[in-house]
Amino acid sequence: MPSFVPTPILNVAYESGGAADGPPLLLLHGWPDDPRTFDSIAPALHAAGLRTFAPWLRGFGPTTFHSSKTLRSGEIPAMAQDIAEFADALGLARFAIVGHDWGARIAYAIAAVVPERVDRIATISVGWDPGELATPTLEQCRAFWYQWFMATERGASVVRRDGKAFARSLWEAWSPAGWLDDAAFDATAASFENPDWAAITVHSYRVRWGQAESDPRHAALAQRYNAVRTISVPTLMLQGGDDRCVLPASSEGKEKNFSGPYRRHVLADVGHFPTREAPARVAELLTEFLTPQ
Repeated sequence: MPSFVPTPILNVAYESGGAADGPPLLLLHGWPDDPRTFDSIAPALHAAGLRTFAPWLRGFGPTTFHSSKTLRSGEIPAMAQDIAEFADALGLARFAIVGHDWGARIAYAIAAVVPERVDRIATISVGWDPGELATPTLEQCRAFWYQWFMATERGASVVRRDGKAFARSLWEAWSPAGWLDDAAFDATAASFENPDWAAITVHSYRVRWGQAESDPRHAALAQRYNAVRTISVPTLMLQGGDDRCVLPASSEGKEKNFSGPYRRHVLADVGHFPTREAPARVAELLTEFLTPQ
């Protein structure tokens, strides 16, 4: 059963594990996913002495909003503030982060804006560039078809009407054939039953490309984040070599964006979900990075 902690906006559901006095590590899932994505790597992290906290992001699983009047924003700055407030509620002054997909974007935002709180970050499947998002290459645009689809009302209606089937089609398309486990998908897809999931999903991809209004309460944080030119926090970036969603080329050559230690590792024959597709190798790389001798 999940634990819960209140923040100013949310009642955040999370799972924790490992030694109670171990160095704290936040495990941030992506979209369309949930904390189950870390199930196969968490035991290795716990064996290494780390204390993990894996929240359901806003709009996922048992995490809920306090007020029906709060904009169901899917902006990265909004979710970064959620996670900073989640850490506050747990009494974590400093922590490390492992983030996949949306979780990686959140990790970059927190490391950029409050680096004094972050020991190190490991990001999976998403590279980082400073400032507002640039228009992707045409090849990457083709892979991002689902994001443009959701910018239309017809696309949004599909997400609202049959979000699980939409998510399932993306799981099937984003990695090499044969990796997907039906039971694993079904266990995670239960998190998409959250009544705010569709609204946050659609808003996230629309606001990302300027097709929806931002939440004013996060404007100052967004401005601070967009002003950061380099990240000083030690960073490990893991990229699936056969990622068919966020193409490997999109995360190449990012060293210039990091003033602190930075390393990118490409996992051959792995798609968009490295923690699920190659858990042993990912756990080894993360443990080595997160517990330096």
